[in-house]
Amino acid sequence: MSADVLVSLAVVAGFVVASEGARRCSGIVLAGTSLSAYARELVCTFQLCCCTHELKLLSEVGGIAPRIALTFTYVLSVVHALTFRGAIANPSGALAHACRARLSRGAALRRVACQFAAAVAARAAVRAVWSLGWSALHARHRLLGYHCSSPIRVPLLMATLVELACAFAIQTAITHTRALEEKYRVHAVAVVITSTVYAGGSWTGAVSNPALAFSTQFPCSGSSFSHYCAVYCLGPLLGTSASVLLSDRVVPWLLRTPASPWQPESRKGQ
Repeated sequence: MSADVLVSLAVVAGFVVASEGARRCSGIVLAGTSLSAYARELVCTFQLCCCTHELKLLSEVGGIAPRIALTFTYVLSVVHALTFRGAIANPSGALAHACRARLSRGAALRRVACQFAAAVAARAAVRAVWSLGWSALHARHRLLGYHCSSPIRVPLLMATLVELACAFAIQTAITHTRALEEKYRVHAVAVVITSTVYAGGSWTGAVSNPALAFSTQFPCSGSSFSHYCAVYCLGPLLGTSASVLLSDRVVPWLLRTPASPWQPESRKGQ
């Protein structure tokens, strides 16, 4: 394993450790308040975006083998699932919670605002780290002006459908693995996430998360802002909505079983 890869893994570990420290501190300081949920959302989305930035750099600029990149994707998916502890870190997921009345619409919108704020902060944070030149890869990327190219390699409609399908698969996996023990569930969902990256990564990057895409893909040249919005915002939102509708309405209707009541499962104020 090259020195550049080892440095990048150390940076990822640093972001995870720092985020965990921030989660614990905010949990103590804001304990018993509704602000704790939003602080956790900020920190977890920040962690997700920072780690993805570093992995994206390794894959696209560092030239690591696809199987290694997929292995890192799987491991990081497990790490995120184990450390988020109630955070959503995905605007599409916040939409699903609002549809199922696990969050009020206002609370969902506030969480989405936190997610996009964290996405912007993560972009600034990783560039600050890269500017230190800890590895030749970081230094080279800095000299290139942190330039990146659009990962969209298929027509707009096809790209939107790819992100829709990826978001649908992930949300469906999240919905139908709730009965599993947590130690098994995180691996099951991580396998689905890794599979979607393998299937759709060469076409769009298979981001399936509007806030994550805003941090990692929107700054890249080669596609317009409106194209990015269609692919990385509209696609995941439609995919998540389709999964919720299918799981909570269509399937129960076909099976002639009572539909999901869509009642709150947690405090709406968070």
